[in-house]
Amino acid sequence: MCLSCGCGEPNDDHGNAANITAQDLQSAAQAADISPQEVVENIQSGVRTG
Repeated sequence: MCLSCGCGEPNDDHGNAANITAQDLQSAAQAADISPQEVVENIQSGVRTG
């Protein structure tokens, strides 16, 4: 979904590239050679400590 707003549309950035999509997570996972789930966990950890 637009993971930023939780609308339920996985890859719709609503015309604003600043919104996070499922494709963004996939791309980040590929870049770091980790799973999309690990990306999510790393983001959650970073938000908690940041």
